[in-house]
Amino acid sequence: MKKLAFLLAALAMGFASFAAETHLSALFGYSVFYLPESNQPYVETYLSFDAWSLAFVKEEEGRFRATVEVTLVVRRGDTVAYLKKYDLHSPYTSRQEATNFTFLDVQRFGLANGIYDLELSMRDKGADDDPVSLKEKLVVYYADGVADASNMQLMESATPTATQNMLSRNGYDMVPYVNDFLPESVERIHPYLELYNLQSELHDMPYTVNVYVAKLENGQRMPGIGWQHTAKATRASEPVFATLDLTGLPSGNYTITAEVTDPQGEVLLLRTVEVMRSNPHIVEATATEAELATSFAALITDESKLNYYIDALYPISSVAELSAAKELLKQTNLEAKQSYLYRFWKSRDAVDPQGRWNEYLKRIVYVEENFTYPLTPGYRTDRGRVYLQYGPPDYVRDEKNFVGALNNVRWSARSEVNNSYGEGTKVNEGYIYYLPYQLWRYNTIPGDYSNRTFLFWDEFRGGFYKLLNSNARGEVITPGWERMLSRYTMEEGAIGEVGVQFNRGY
Repeated sequence: MKKLAFLLAALAMGFASFAAETHLSALFGYSVFYLPESNQPYVETYLSFDAWSLAFVKEEEGRFRATVEVTLVVRRGDTVAYLKKYDLHSPYTSRQEATNFTFLDVQRFGLANGIYDLELSMRDKGADDDPVSLKEKLVVYYADGVADASNMQLMESATPTATQNMLSRNGYDMVPYVNDFLPESVERIHPYLELYNLQSELHDMPYTVNVYVAKLENGQRMPGIGWQHTAKATRASEPVFATLDLTGLPSGNYTITAEVTDPQGEVLLLRTVEVMRSNPHIVEATATEAELATSFAALITDESKLNYYIDALYPISSVAELSAAKELLKQTNLEAKQSYLYRFWKSRDAVDPQGRWNEYLKRIVYVEENFTYPLTPGYRTDRGRVYLQYGPPDYVRDEKNFVGALNNVRWSARSEVNNSYGEGTKVNEGYIYYLPYQLWRYNTIPGDYSNRTFLFWDEFRGGFYKLLNSNARGEVITPGWERMLSRYTMEEGAIGEVGVQFNRGY
């Protein structure tokens, strides 16, 4: 299960490709399954919307409803493998403000084995907000006749199917839990997965499925929280629907693992998801109150400052942590927030959590001093977010009134002789006047290639810089960005001096 968050207007930044003005709040996820009988892999996508973040419009009979325009495109190279554009409607409400609920959309479509680029775009049709979008790699691979397993998907519930629908699976309507965050209110969760072609591996021997919860930082299994099932494989696809009682699970970061073994205890298949649990009324025996009381977090007794510090963690937070922080910041609970801050850094450095926090605090101070804008704290600006997420850049180019020579512009033009296209250098004399911009280069970014570049621009010359384009993984990609920076004085497809600077990183 891959989960991605759209929570920009509340706490979570989600992804840098989001439009900064959006208020839409939703969670997106997907799982990959397989139909052994037809040797057909397929993808199941999930979208869970917070109704309060959408604009409800009055319709017939005085009822109100929100509508989201959803576009889902899956590409393999330059080929579109799947495309669907549709309007997703919320349930009706009798009052415009009666929006304290969520609603779910599920889609299924077949794909051949391969590596794809998934693009999702959403627009609230009742609001003037810009669309939000994301891009993600999607890997599909199943081999005919080989023992395998689907992704593991967490389910809220399962009830017998009365009428076949998009939630129906193996005779039950299963409601996906589209979140990595498990609040105290979630007392039980149901991991679901499908096992394929086990007969080819086991023949007539039984298999055992163990589902357990373990600490993310050290793999220690949590006692008393688990599920086990032993059976013989009689079908090409064997469903596994487990139940985990979470009432005694303390707050923390965990993995939920499904382990399939043969009669000798050898592991055949393994599937894991990461979750974050918030359960403030359960104190873990190994995490003493004394440990928290003497921590750096306990010294922060101003709750408003704690709110500020927790909010400023969003650039380096997981989806589950973003969800947990969002809920926590709605509360008045000093001790819970101290505990959250401490556990956040302990999960990253069990030996010296305070040292890691102190390093990050220096970044917070820097972005507040250098990037704060009226009504926008430094860490909520694009430059502040990038600085907090990746650290100080290795090189900065700051241009307030850069002028590029027109005869350096690279261009693509059609030959009048043979009607073909080719690159050349313009010989016209003149200049290109660019809006103020900053170019940041990072020599290395963990998990990415070397020499990644970020281009921020001051569109209205007011000192507020927004991220216009980047070649870093998961960041903003804006077609025609240099033409925008030149106030559309460049021809389409041209590469000017700033484009050259961006490509070389200085």
